[in-house]
Amino acid sequence: MKRLAVILLTLVLALNLAACGNQQTKQQASVLEKDWETILKEAKGTKVNFYGWGGSQMTNSWIDNYLAKRLKEEYDITLNRVGMDIDSILNIMLNEKQMEVKEGTIDVVWINGENFFTAKENDLLFGPFTDKLPNFNKYIDKDSVEVKYDFGFQVEGYEAPYGKAQFVMIHDKARVDKVPVNHEELLQFVKNNPGEFTYPAPPDFTGSAFVRNIIYDIVGYEQFLDMEPKKEVVEEAIKPAIDYFKQLKPYLWKEGKTYPATIAQLDNMFADKEVVMTMSYNPNHVVSKKQTGEFPETASSFVFDKGTIGNTHFLAIPHNAPNKAGALAVINFILSVEAQASKYDPNNWGDLPVLDNDKLNEEEKEVFSKIKIGEGAIRQDVLLEHRLPEMPANLIPIIEEIWMENIPAKGE
Repeated sequence: MKRLAVILLTLVLALNLAACGNQQTKQQASVLEKDWETILKEAKGTKVNFYGWGGSQMTNSWIDNYLAKRLKEEYDITLNRVGMDIDSILNIMLNEKQMEVKEGTIDVVWINGENFFTAKENDLLFGPFTDKLPNFNKYIDKDSVEVKYDFGFQVEGYEAPYGKAQFVMIHDKARVDKVPVNHEELLQFVKNNPGEFTYPAPPDFTGSAFVRNIIYDIVGYEQFLDMEPKKEVVEEAIKPAIDYFKQLKPYLWKEGKTYPATIAQLDNMFADKEVVMTMSYNPNHVVSKKQTGEFPETASSFVFDKGTIGNTHFLAIPHNAPNKAGALAVINFILSVEAQASKYDPNNWGDLPVLDNDKLNEEEKEVFSKIKIGEGAIRQDVLLEHRLPEMPANLIPIIEEIWMENIPAKGE
């Protein structure tokens, strides 16, 4: 996300918070005080505007073809998906806040991390609402760190979990005999295979995640969970990792003099056999790419022994959503066993479920166990055994800045 936009958004909002506070509280209470059956009756026959990232055709297809269809059948709700980057979504919410628009444009927003923090801190969100959702109460572990916190920020019921992601590395088994299981082995592998490995340059989302995974593997993750977001503090903590990236650099693709700008570029390089590995924050990414014929059938995922970073993406409701009852019904359905299982199927999306396995009965567990994740993907239980928490979002731009100052040479 554009860091400057977030800063400007926060500054502008700080000057525009007082106007509608009492009225907003009354509006929230009115729908949250109703019983669930009444909320469903109000939602019936309405339209729900669902705003979020639209960059994946597979994700869009799941929302348009499965989710929208089932909502129409179950609740007579018409789902209107609007694909838009989060900066534009936040701008809509900001403008409506400034203009005191009582009934806004957006009913449900796909959001997380620093964007959620910005929206929540500046009273752009409706809630807390999660305790009103029957499926949240039935299937979600409310005490889970990944439910209570979003990139280190307290959720406090202002967003509901949507799905999970986890970082994985991807290699071609036809070209790589043994995968590295830690940063030391990766360095040795790259030295033995010069020019055949690289990673996207931060602030690319996946490239930044790779950098954080290496940091965790070298210095651990615990110290970052409550670290003060000051550059000198972060710089000292990650110095061993920065030294590592300097060691790695000469053996990378094009001797580390340039880096792929995006993960899409790295995926294309992997598909063209220009490099032997790529990476993803979607653990089922390899299956999707093999289905489209972009990756070879010998492509397969792996993770480091110490684990890889995972995060949860969420759904929230703007403070002035015109159809709060419909929004609640949509989010509750997404938290059903049926919807989460459909979303988990790599043929549909491959997004990891957010339901607590201990809260599922045997029949519900079987729904997930029957799903074939596809050749080359890692089983969910193995991923969970190797899952590490994300860093607080306010540390990530600092780390990206330090990487930019130390790793790319001048003029590159």
